[in-house]
Amino acid sequence: MTDHSGQSEQSLTGATEARGLEALISRAARAGKGPAPVERWNPDFCGDLDMEIKADGTWFYLGTPIGRMPLVQLFSSVLRKDADGRTYLVTPVERVGIRVADAPFIAVEMNVSGTGDGQVITFRTNVGDVVAAGPSHPLRFVDEDATGGLKPYVLVRGRLEALVARPVMYELVEYGEEIDIDGKAMFAVRSGGEVYPIMPVEKLERLSA
Repeated sequence: MTDHSGQSEQSLTGATEARGLEALISRAARAGKGPAPVERWNPDFCGDLDMEIKADGTWFYLGTPIGRMPLVQLFSSVLRKDADGRTYLVTPVERVGIRVADAPFIAVEMNVSGTGDGQVITFRTNVGDVVAAGPSHPLRFVDEDATGGLKPYVLVRGRLEALVARPVMYELVEYGEEIDIDGKAMFAVRSGGEVYPIMPVEKLERLSA
């Protein structure tokens, strides 16, 4: 594979250590300058990489945790989830698949400003993204059948979501209120001029009994 200058470069799938991955991705992501424009790139699929993001947000490469946060942030800047439901690392010249156990990011902190219709809930992710829930970054709540619990997600960019960490979820539901949605009483939260239903009020009352 060659870059635009004609010099040979190491491919993602050919890299055998994190250093090789870091070198290639840094050229694509321009480290420290935010996410790369991966949605505009349409490179060939070059296979799968032995990389996984666990449910707790920890990144693994070749079965070993990636302990360097700057490297994790670098990788996260070239993530893309496609319509096929799979998540990829994407550069201008190649696209490789990785495994994601749940969501690629974790929302680890939140801040609330304003009240009523003017309320805005802002989240910070484990890799440093900061997003305000609203039309461009909607919240959704998923019932966790296995535990009877609830899992909130906030859209970060593209199709990539952050799972709201459990302590943050408890903080989030403190801002819930009963709101009529299409004639049904729902326990919901407001942010950015939008209303995000969490569950029917009757279900909340059953769980609280």
